[in-house]
Amino acid sequence: MHELSICLALLDQVHAIAIQHNSKSVCRISVINGPLSGVETVLLEQAYTIACQGTVADEAQLEIESETLRVRCTICGLESDVVANNLTCQHCGDWHTEIIQGDRLLLAQVELEPNEN
Repeated sequence: MHELSICLALLDQVHAIAIQHNSKSVCRISVINGPLSGVETVLLEQAYTIACQGTVADEAQLEIESETLRVRCTICGLESDVVANNLTCQHCGDWHTEIIQGDRLLLAQVELEPNEN
């Protein structure tokens, strides 16, 4: 399950952000997950519950937003929303397309707890 190593890398980024903003804890983490990212949402959620223990995010809620898979046709130039097993242009039907969205896992937002002074 490579989702655990992905969570650990994600939490490293979150920890660096918390340090940068002088915060001791995180209350919410938002990520965007595309269908071609290679990351299963359910497994990411399960791995997160393990990986966050003892970190600045141990009380943080993980929100995962699914991203639409979108391609641009190199023949007609138009963009289409597609499914993972059919990347053909929905306008002209050609298979010469490039992925423009849906192949990434992105740390979108980190909500930090304010420090008590």
